[in-house]
Amino acid sequence: MTKEELLTRYAAGERDFSGAELAKVDLSETDLRGINLSRARLSRVVLIGANLSGADLSRADLNGADLSGANMDHANMSFAFLAFSRLEGADLSYANLFCADLSNAILIRANLSDADLIGAKLNGANTALAKGLR
Repeated sequence: MTKEELLTRYAAGERDFSGAELAKVDLSETDLRGINLSRARLSRVVLIGANLSGADLSRADLNGADLSGANMDHANMSFAFLAFSRLEGADLSYANLFCADLSNAILIRANLSDADLIGAKLNGANTALAKGLR
C-alpha cells in the first residue's frame, strides 16, 4: 500500500488497516489517530512526529522503524516487534508512549531515550540492550 492510498482511505473514514503492507513507507508528521495497524508489516517505516494516539499496533512488525517524536499515547503495541535489524533499531526517542501498552513487545536494541513512558505497560517486554530505560 502506498502512503497516498492509506491517507486517502483514512481521510474517507476508514480506520482498519490490520495486516497492511507498509514497509519502508514515509508517514512522517501524519495524523493517524485511532488507526488499526495490528499485524501490519511496518518494517523500516518512518513515522517521525506522527500522531498515533490510540492506535492499535499490536503484533505489528516495526523492525527498524523510526518512531522518534511520535505521539503514541494510549496506543496498543502489545506483542509488537521493534527489534534491531541491519544496523537500524526502532527509534522511539522522544516518543509519547503515555499509557501505551507494550506488553510482550520485542524491544531489543530499541532507542527509548527521552521517551515518555509514564503509565506504559511493559510487562513481559523484551528490552535487552534497549537504550534509555532506567
